[in-house]
Amino acid sequence: MSAAGSSNPEYVVARVRARRGKLYGGEEYRKLTRMTPSEIARFMEESTYEAAINALGSRHSGVDLIEYALNKDLAEQFEAILDWSEGRIYDLVVRYLRKFDAWNVKTIIRGIYTDASQEEVEVDLIRAGEFDDRRIRRLLEADSVEAVVEILEDTIYGDALDAALPEYEESGVLVPLENAVDRAFYERLLDNLPGGEPIRQYREFLQAEIDFRNARNALRLARSGAEIDPAEYYIEGGELFSRSDLSRLANNVDELVTYLEESKYGGEIGDALAELRDAESLIAFEHATETALLEYADKLGTIHPTSVTPVISYILAKEREVENIRAIARGKEAGLSDEQIEEELVIQ
Repeated sequence: MSAAGSSNPEYVVARVRARRGKLYGGEEYRKLTRMTPSEIARFMEESTYEAAINALGSRHSGVDLIEYALNKDLAEQFEAILDWSEGRIYDLVVRYLRKFDAWNVKTIIRGIYTDASQEEVEVDLIRAGEFDDRRIRRLLEADSVEAVVEILEDTIYGDALDAALPEYEESGVLVPLENAVDRAFYERLLDNLPGGEPIRQYREFLQAEIDFRNARNALRLARSGAEIDPAEYYIEGGELFSRSDLSRLANNVDELVTYLEESKYGGEIGDALAELRDAESLIAFEHATETALLEYADKLGTIHPTSVTPVISYILAKEREVENIRAIARGKEAGLSDEQIEEELVIQ
């Protein structure tokens, strides 16, 4: 693992493509939705999750075993990518994997907000970012949001969370804190990217990810009925919205949907947008944006097959596999029907 020296994208992309071919597809998910949690764990043991299931099987069982095995395997997969990477591609992958630090911060804050136990929070953490075990442990032991902000004061999230804390304390909702984390992540992700056509394509993907996140945030706020100006939670770096666009469009869901339909992303998420006009839930739209991002990254990866984009595409696809298996296991534990569980899945 090295951030110095020459880059080796050809080698990293070849290794990643081999792993991409082993990800679960629609047929595997259909089988899993018809299994009990114990059967799901056994199915996983016969695939790429064998090592994680075997390592944890003596301490956990059922859904807990599945959860811990998924997170362990995810972290190990991404650690392997960093071990293979050198130079510029290493730096770009490290930047993107910080998204899991952001995920963990938001998960811990939500846990404090809902009075969840330390064990309940820990099972949802994904240790694939830069935070070491000591910092993760300190965050898990924090007994207040203020303590979390203090622990993170020397990270890229420190200033943003400190600025958002008064608004959280006044409003009593998590939106200011969660958006502060997202903004800090994306600002650093886009900062000082190198030049060249492959990086331009990668930047295009990142801009799409930011556009979709801004759209989801605006729709959530519009549907919530909360008197919150979406412009306050705008994430810089996308192409589709300005701050004033988001503030104006979020007040009218129909106008926002029309704006998205007429954008360059309309072809990717058009079906979900049509459903959104009549639906009460944002689930279909959010799933469609995730699928669109996967397809967008795949498309850009074929344009520059030895750039970082195929690696990011695999990270997204692996993350989605983990989320799908987790949704199936939790759905089974909650007694949901196969049809209800399938509605929670995102299958490319």
